[in-house]
Amino acid sequence: MAVSQQTVMAIKSYQNQAQVLVKNYLIAEPFIPYTSILAGLLACKVVYDLTQLISTFYFKAYNGLTKIQRLEWNNRGMSTIHAIFITAMSLYFVFWSDLFSDQWPTGLLTFRSNWISNFGLGVSVGYFLADLGMIFWLYPSLGGIEYVIHHSLSGIAVAYSMFSGEGQLYTFMVLISEVTTPEINMRWYLDMAGMKRSTAYLVNGVIIFFAWLIARILLLIYMFYHVYLHYDQVIQMHAIGYTLVFAVPSALAIMNLMWFGRILKGLKKTLAKRQ
Repeated sequence: MAVSQQTVMAIKSYQNQAQVLVKNYLIAEPFIPYTSILAGLLACKVVYDLTQLISTFYFKAYNGLTKIQRLEWNNRGMSTIHAIFITAMSLYFVFWSDLFSDQWPTGLLTFRSNWISNFGLGVSVGYFLADLGMIFWLYPSLGGIEYVIHHSLSGIAVAYSMFSGEGQLYTFMVLISEVTTPEINMRWYLDMAGMKRSTAYLVNGVIIFFAWLIARILLLIYMFYHVYLHYDQVIQMHAIGYTLVFAVPSALAIMNLMWFGRILKGLKKTLAKRQ
């Protein structure tokens, strides 16, 4: 059946209105922090529901879990997707993008940002808000006080960096540590699936050990060294940003070392059982 000219014009009118809405509001630079946070929250909801749907039909172990375990299973699916997204963004801005390069012709690197970096950080803020909400809702089933501290510090630092545009390079350096999240989640999944004695569980433990050592310990040391080399620029940041650059990574470093001790102990225990 032929479409009338009036219908075609109406469709084009709606398309033009949608384009104006997106251009002037959703991706307009002043609104990106807010739209990106909403995008992060929405993405968490979608991934959570998809994890639940897919797991129900394709993973036999899922249906045998308790209600709390199924909630955690879905939550870990959500955190895995966020980790992959923000790790890719962080690696790009730290190692490949020219945005924070010392060869950049103008401006201090501690005050550089663009709409893509702001959007990436906003999505991450949305994730931390969603995950914190679930942690408080089910406390302490999804994690104790250490998770509350970790997510709160991370969320505050990321949000400040996004809204102020300060210290984004160091924020992305710290966020690279999310590369360890998929492996941690996979370890939990293998445990729930009754595969704690499998080769996959052992290999996963070894990968966690090296990934944690590189991304959560050595990289933080490099970050502090970078701050030292560029201290003349760091000191020009607002007092809040300056404090966050030192306080948040330091607190996270202490927590990372504590968790690394547990990882090392667990790996030794797993290796001992297989001898």
